[in-house]
Amino acid sequence: MIEFQLDTTSGVATYLQLVQQVHQALQLGFLEPGDQLPTAQQVVAKLAINPNTVLKAYRDLEREGLVQPRPGVGTFVIRSFPDTDPAALNRFLGTLTNWLDSARAAGLSSVDIEAIYRTAIRNSFSEAVA
Repeated sequence: MIEFQLDTTSGVATYLQLVQQVHQALQLGFLEPGDQLPTAQQVVAKLAINPNTVLKAYRDLEREGLVQPRPGVGTFVIRSFPDTDPAALNRFLGTLTNWLDSARAAGLSSVDIEAIYRTAIRNSFSEAVA
């Protein structure tokens, strides 16, 4: 089961952070059709957020056709993202995790690391378009 986390410094609305985390878990193969999301009550207890925030995120995911609520049972994943190679994604996740550990060990802050990451993404994708 996914465990949601919040970044209060991101500037991203709480419900969008929940939606994004489900998208990422689906993309990486951590969530698959049939898996149950935590109940709103569980998320509220863990993150100390308003229940309506969780329900809004789950409604957005339902509108996208990714989850389906089952009254009295919970909310379940019904669709994943196509054309995802979980082995490749996990391999690169491991590589990136090692890189992040090295960057932190070198004394870089999360702000420094994010700046490097975002710059590398922009550079990589702008070269791919050219």
